Amino acid sequence: MSIPKEPRQLMITIMYLVLTAMLALNVSAEVFNAFKLVDESLVASNVQLHQENQVIPNRIEQLAERDPVNFSKYVELAPQVRQYSDELVAYLNDIVEQMIQEAGGWDEKDGKKVIHHPKHIDAATRVLVTSDEGAKLLQRLMDAEEEFRSFIPEEDLEQYPFDGVAISMNPDVYKDADTPRESWEDFMFSRMPLQAVLPIFRKYINDVRLTENNVLNYYLNRIGGEEIIFDDFRVVAAPSSSYIIRGETYEADLFLSAASTNVDNMEVFVNGRPVPIDDEGNAKFRMNPSDIGKGTYTAEIQLTNPATDEVKSYTGTFEYEVGLRSANVSADKMNVFYIGVDNPISVSAAGIPTAQLSVSGQGAGIKLNEVAGSGKSKYNVTVSQPGDASVIVSGGGLEPTPFNFRVRRIPDPVARLGNERTSSLGDGQFRAQRGVIAHLDNFDFEARCNIEGFTLTRIERRQDPIQAINRGGTFDGDAKRLVDQASPGDRYFFTNVRARCPGDAASRPINDLVFTIR
Repeated sequence: MSIPKEPRQLMITIMYLVLTAMLALNVSAEVFNAFKLVDESLVASNVQLHQENQVIPNRIEQLAERDPVNFSKYVELAPQVRQYSDELVAYLNDIVEQMIQEAGGWDEKDGKKVIHHPKHIDAATRVLVTSDEGAKLLQRLMDAEEEFRSFIPEEDLEQYPFDGVAISMNPDVYKDADTPRESWEDFMFSRMPLQAVLPIFRKYINDVRLTENNVLNYYLNRIGGEEIIFDDFRVVAAPSSSYIIRGETYEADLFLSAASTNVDNMEVFVNGRPVPIDDEGNAKFRMNPSDIGKGTYTAEIQLTNPATDEVKSYTGTFEYEVGLRSANVSADKMNVFYIGVDNPISVSAAGIPTAQLSVSGQGAGIKLNEVAGSGKSKYNVTVSQPGDASVIVSGGGLEPTPFNFRVRRIPDPVARLGNERTSSLGDGQFRAQRGVIAHLDNFDFEARCNIEGFTLTRIERRQDPIQAINRGGTFDGDAKRLVDQASPGDRYFFTNVRARCPGDAASRPINDLVFTIR
């Protein structure tokens, strides 16, 4: 297989190789969307190639009029190439339709035709493996390699070699398979899901259309020789940026999409004023706009056709936008910073290159840690003192701009007996609890508060209260014995409950608990 020179065709070839590797790995159903996307991309590429191939013969015929004796052979061959390519594509599309019909045909969904059973694993097998159609397909594609080469006149090959055949078949590929296969078609299509087979056929069609395109362009190049012929142009503006900051210079390259460095016959004007052309065929346009907002300019390129001496003019209107440098800092979760946790923020800056952007903090013991790979747009902020803190953005001509945030302690947690919120528990349920837990309700950050201790009081019916001081949140010692003695009618009081949250210098008092044993 020859390596495509155009980026678009190179991308399609890479996609096909990835698809083939995925099929060999026997992937799961989750990749069917990927097969569908590859198939749709190949279909769109084939349509574009077909449209381009339709207009090339007319260009060949027009240019051949300069020398009919030497160029008439290309005028005769071009339709033959197109006819052979169309017949081969029709044959491939007919096989595709046979497989779709074998899988149940077409359905209509949201006004579009969709395959009834894209995961059908026997359709390709029945059409291509159990019959002799697969062997015919292989032979037809192998013959196509030489058939396309036959359209190149032998007298041209010595001076202008042709390497544009994109079709390349390996009939012995099945012999190297990990599991024994009987034939090429068995290796390629046996029990293969229909949606996975379709991109393979689209790739065959793409190879045919690309080879057709290469042959036609070979004719076109032979007719053109070393002379550059222009017949269809668009003026293109390639600005460094269409959005600039007031005071900066707007810069853009103006050129023809089919231009060459041999542009002695070209003149460029912007809003009626001439623009110098450099040695590479680019007209460098510069201006210093002062008004904020959108603006436009009109570029005109006048070109003398070297074949006819006719002067043609091509124009285009382009937009640009002038803005001011600005920055913004926003908290990703809450509009305050909390002590003891990471506070994520997002930084955006318009008109400031990332390399010149500076982000710093001030107040409340603030520290900023850039999120790896975010390009100075994401940070985790930590603070250590209540009060006020600022995130300061500057650089690239932007004056230091502070964004202020309040700094607070983590809100008081809520004490619960395990996960129990009710104040009435059965004696067995109460004795099964392991201790008191501090819960942070409706708090968006990853943080955990710990119970430092509490006083447990048991009041038995017609008995004096018994107290036990417990360290930590888990019952131990005297507190555990009091809990194990729970009987219906007892009352338990959890007082002096203290918790400590991230960032706390000391424990803080929180809510008391009262339980009645039933």
